[in-house]
Amino acid sequence: MSRQQGEVDELFDVKNAFYIGNYQHCINEAQKLKLSNPALQVERDVFLYRAYIAQRKFRVVLDEINSASPSELQPLKLLAEYLSNPTKRNMFIGPPTEQASGNVDVNNHTFIIVAASIYYLEKNYDSALRILNEADHLECSALTLQIYLKMDRVDLAWKELKTMQEKDDDATLTQLAQAWVNITMGGERLQDGYYIFQEMNDKHSSTSLLLNGQATCFLGQAKYEEAESALQESLDKDSNNPDTLINMIVANRYLSQLKDSHVDHPFVKEFFQKEAEFDRLVKQYAPTA
Repeated sequence: MSRQQGEVDELFDVKNAFYIGNYQHCINEAQKLKLSNPALQVERDVFLYRAYIAQRKFRVVLDEINSASPSELQPLKLLAEYLSNPTKRNMFIGPPTEQASGNVDVNNHTFIIVAASIYYLEKNYDSALRILNEADHLECSALTLQIYLKMDRVDLAWKELKTMQEKDDDATLTQLAQAWVNITMGGERLQDGYYIFQEMNDKHSSTSLLLNGQATCFLGQAKYEEAESALQESLDKDSNNPDTLINMIVANRYLSQLKDSHVDHPFVKEFFQKEAEFDRLVKQYAPTA
């Protein structure tokens, strides 16, 4: 899906806003665009509905995508159903598994991203990587890189980053991928990661995603005041962003808010598991009366 050299990408602002986490701007821009090309209209709608999903406005997606909608949009309804039903997620794991085991339409990278994202959330990294390997798309490479980092395979993530840089070194996704790798590698690279996020803040607009990236760089350098300042700015933009709340975990009230508002977030699930395990150990070793 790479574009010819010099060809204008009419969806650049829409896609870029989505990638840096400016979801409302993505929605606004998508709704304003007048496109004559049907393929671009579908691609625009993909990012529009993905932005709604990122805002947890699942009902919009579930109400507007139906059986008559283009095939590229159908996976987004599955993702909205999966994310909006945390207690019934097992029933949504089947369809991606069944389709992925058959012939995958490599041109429908929306399906590949959705299926891989569900596998990722289920911590089934092997299946996620297997289906991502079916597509030659920059966003698939970015998700592959994130999975490698999650698996503590920085060597493979670095190799994937080099592939992305060969495809499009200036792309927002490539720059973000570089920052993620820098953060994971730590040391002097943390400052390089910070500069990437700062450049995006200056060039576009600050978002919770970019501010959390900066805060992570600060925390890795033990610059706690700077980290708290970036996180506070992020809270001002989105007072209920789970990543911000996790990074602000030093204050108990933020932990309470996170547990109350994002009970299905992987961090919260793991926290509850550790709490339950701690309670079990306390009872086990408590002195008998």
